[in-house]
Amino acid sequence: MAKIAYILLCHKDPDAIIAQASQLTAAGDCMAIHFDARANDTDYTQIRDALKDNRNVAFATKRIKCGWGEWSLVQATLHALQAAVDQFPRVTHFYMLSGDCMAIKTAEYVHSFLDERDMDFIESHDFFESNWIKTGMKEDRLIYRHYFNERNQPRLFYAAYEMQKRFGLTRGIPADLQVKIGSQWWCLRRRTVEMILDFLRQRRDVVRFFSTTWIPDETFFQTLVRHLVPKQEIENRTLTFLMFSDYGMPVTFYNDHYDMLLGQNYLFARKISPEAHELKERLGQLYASEGVTFHISDEGRNLYHFLAGRGRVGRRFAQRFWEVGNTLGPERQAFLIVCKKWHVAKRLVDQITSETPIPCIEYIYDEQDTPLPDLGGIETTLIKRSRHRRAVARMLFDYFQSDRLVLCIDPANLDVIQDFCADQAQTRVLEIECTYSDEYLTGHAYRVGLAGQNSSQDSLARLLPTLRNALAYESELIRSTQNDGLFHLREAAERSENEVIIAEFLGISADKAKAIMQLDYLFAD
Repeated sequence: MAKIAYILLCHKDPDAIIAQASQLTAAGDCMAIHFDARANDTDYTQIRDALKDNRNVAFATKRIKCGWGEWSLVQATLHALQAAVDQFPRVTHFYMLSGDCMAIKTAEYVHSFLDERDMDFIESHDFFESNWIKTGMKEDRLIYRHYFNERNQPRLFYAAYEMQKRFGLTRGIPADLQVKIGSQWWCLRRRTVEMILDFLRQRRDVVRFFSTTWIPDETFFQTLVRHLVPKQEIENRTLTFLMFSDYGMPVTFYNDHYDMLLGQNYLFARKISPEAHELKERLGQLYASEGVTFHISDEGRNLYHFLAGRGRVGRRFAQRFWEVGNTLGPERQAFLIVCKKWHVAKRLVDQITSETPIPCIEYIYDEQDTPLPDLGGIETTLIKRSRHRRAVARMLFDYFQSDRLVLCIDPANLDVIQDFCADQAQTRVLEIECTYSDEYLTGHAYRVGLAGQNSSQDSLARLLPTLRNALAYESELIRSTQNDGLFHLREAAERSENEVIIAEFLGISADKAKAIMQLDYLFAD
């Protein structure tokens, strides 16, 4: 059965560290702690005194001062690993943690998970070919020597960096290594850790190289594991659930994230708010529990980006550069049918096509497989259509040799609606106001990845009001477009009322509008 030594690097909050160590070792697992030498010695004494009788806790034999982005973080990890290897001979796995990580599964589940998979779990993407590094230096992390800390000594850091660049003082990467990069939160088997420690005793050149790279905790273990372990024995992922905001900052979890965290396909989560006392207590009790069933839905990231993006929907302050001067022309009429239930809008445009000569295109800026004529290649991908939306619309007008065109738009695509409304063309918007049952909203959550097949009913029940409010918010944004040609087709209205709206929207006769609206199942789910 799996037995884990948790490798904990920490520098503050002794009470939380003591609680974390006590919770994780209560189920028979172990922990090796490195407490930053920069931190308060009184705090370190408190931790050692509180855990001195816990035989499943070890301390790194040497404490060093740690700094973000420095080799010191890797060296501290190696000290803690060596202590764990020496003091816990029966440990089978070593799991890297920080002080703000907590288990989101039971020890029973964690042990069973590792027993069933004879693998090392570590992200290890190709350093040069992957896009893991989003901003900042890339190759220069490796080929130049970094002796100073960018955060604490920025002037010295960049002075040394620029001097090396100026004089071409580059260096080579050890010839037999292919540098990898990934998350520093890994879980490795004992034989892998022992191979790494033995390799480092023989290859001091590798230590010298990585010790002057920048942010080596993202490359050191990731590279060595791939160098020493067969590819088929490595799962390229972390078992710690963490997310980042648009600004590259870690997302923090609070008390109301408990159910969401338990539904993720991970064993731990980072980072738990220091103020989330209820969440910490519940997760601490969870680890020692038995017989708990977990319904894995894995909707956390999609749900976060959905909720975080709500406030930014439709916020754009200037035209894209390729759209400047690219107007449709004042003689043309663009009819935008805006509806969240795509099948309802598609039924309506089928009726419009059959009863009028007005050409209709379904969700051209929302759906990749929308049927389109050959427009010279610009129509082939959703990205191209969205990027050159007005150019595509002009080509459709020309293709159909018509000054009238109906387009279906998802209400979330507010910037498209605003673009057409700001154009010289005569733009009319028909918003189809549908009713949304709980069943429809649940299906919508599954379709867009906000819920998974194993999402609990409690999670869905909390999600549905948020979804309903989000759809109402989209409608509010559409109404604020300051467009005089805004019409509303309502599912709750009488058919005769909607016939009048269709006639006004398309500028057609009452008989034509009646023929369009004769479909009995127009609004049916």
